[in-house]
Amino acid sequence: MVAEGTRSDAGGAEGTGAAPRPRSGGRPRRPSRTALLRAAAAAASGLAQLFSLPPYGLWWLGPIAVALLGWAVLGVRLRRAAWLGLLSGAVLMVPLIQWQDVFGVDVWLAISAAETAYYVPMAMALAAVSRLPGWPAWTAAVWVLQEAVRARFPLGGFPWGKLAFAQPDTPFSGYAALGSSPLASFAVALCGTLLLAGLLRALRPRTPGAGARALALPAGLLAGAVAVPLFGAAAPHIGAPQATGTSTVALIQGNVPNVGEMDIAGERMQVLQNHVDTVEELADAVDAGEAERPDLVVLPENASDLDAYTDPEAAELIDRAARRIDAPLLFGISHYSDDGTEREVRSVVWSPQEGPGAHYAKRYLVPFGEYIPYRDFFTRFVERLRRVGADAVPGTEPGDLEIGGTTLATAICFDVAFDRPLREAVAAGGGIIAVPTNNANYNFTGQSDQQLAITRLRAVEHGRPAVVAATSGVSAFVAADGTLTYRSPEAERAWQVAELPAMEGLTPATRLGALPEAALCALALGALAAAAVAARRGRTARAASPAEGEKRV
Repeated sequence: MVAEGTRSDAGGAEGTGAAPRPRSGGRPRRPSRTALLRAAAAAASGLAQLFSLPPYGLWWLGPIAVALLGWAVLGVRLRRAAWLGLLSGAVLMVPLIQWQDVFGVDVWLAISAAETAYYVPMAMALAAVSRLPGWPAWTAAVWVLQEAVRARFPLGGFPWGKLAFAQPDTPFSGYAALGSSPLASFAVALCGTLLLAGLLRALRPRTPGAGARALALPAGLLAGAVAVPLFGAAAPHIGAPQATGTSTVALIQGNVPNVGEMDIAGERMQVLQNHVDTVEELADAVDAGEAERPDLVVLPENASDLDAYTDPEAAELIDRAARRIDAPLLFGISHYSDDGTEREVRSVVWSPQEGPGAHYAKRYLVPFGEYIPYRDFFTRFVERLRRVGADAVPGTEPGDLEIGGTTLATAICFDVAFDRPLREAVAAGGGIIAVPTNNANYNFTGQSDQQLAITRLRAVEHGRPAVVAATSGVSAFVAADGTLTYRSPEAERAWQVAELPAMEGLTPATRLGALPEAALCALALGALAAAAVAARRGRTARAASPAEGEKRV
């Protein structure tokens, strides 16, 4: 396949990406209509990707977003592609993570700018590979490369807004069961680039007498764009895990004071009391025959911000709740170091008979929220960061926790945005996914819906149902196909009980691990290397052509 339209305006500066030449009168030339259309397409791409993601959920806009940015940078020079990428990234990222303003507008805009910056080299790479045969595939791989780097650097990465995260229970989500979120993103991008290539080829002027043969290629490209999601719809059934039994699981949402404010802990004892009271409300419902007695109960991250290992009053409250419901609890606790300068964000198995047992410590921490990187430097300029007291330290072990006769694959809050934590917990034997979370800072901002969509994709990825327990919403039960079977209200107390199948066996995605992502990134790097070689040869040929002309003369 060859890039179409790359020379549609090659006669002028706008087509080449060179700076506009001044007119004879000295005034700069106005941007051409094509340049304005490219800028509009880049902005529309960012907007389409934004609306494909929760809380909007127009998932079918994902491929269109890729197609729009692909057209905007098709065949332009790298400098122009950089500006178009910056525009597209800003239109997406600034509103997408607006909920970060709970830490201050400056923090929100700084993180938005850092996320937007990744779209600059990506757009330049898209422009480079658009000159190669087969560019739709290379373009899709470049999107995966951008997301892979963004999920790792800096400070451990921030993968929010992946193409895959707009596809929690759509035909594209099936690719997550084959190759995790990178393959799902690749499928979305490939669908968009095939659509673009097919349309460009279909709109290309045809020579007289070309006949049906001229329609074969655009028809094939457009058919490919349709085939990608159709195959994805069947993908989750390939090597799907099987249920080996069921477990009665309860989730608890105790609610917190000061919802939506930075100091959501407010009265830390009140937060703990709310969750204990909600467990006891569930126990009353069980005693009255209104709910089935659970085999295990999942409570949120930070259900106790008090260290129940060292605080006897907090420990007694949790003990009381476990005895009252007569089932083990997975309880979110902050565990502090002896000197109080560090803490772990834990989910602890709390038995009615034995108290605290095995635990999982959160592995991916939120910079500037749960710890302050380079604390001495940043707190010198941003005084309010001193309000983040003890820095959290990351855990290192997978979250496979035996509780109530089953094994949970546990990931806490921000963990779920990364491929590794749940993959390792499922591979270690987790049959049901559990995601305790604390999004109380972000109620009614869309952040909870964005995180829930990621959990739904993880359910498909690993072929397991999931339970999400949030302090103040959104809590949920998710089927193994990514569909919601229960969703709590926000900023209200809630409990719910469900019978969940405990699954055995691994999806291809769980077995393959990071290999699909590595292969797609290698594909992108190979395409970029080929584009660089082709560009260098082109420059050499152009430089040599005048000398050749002189020899002929």
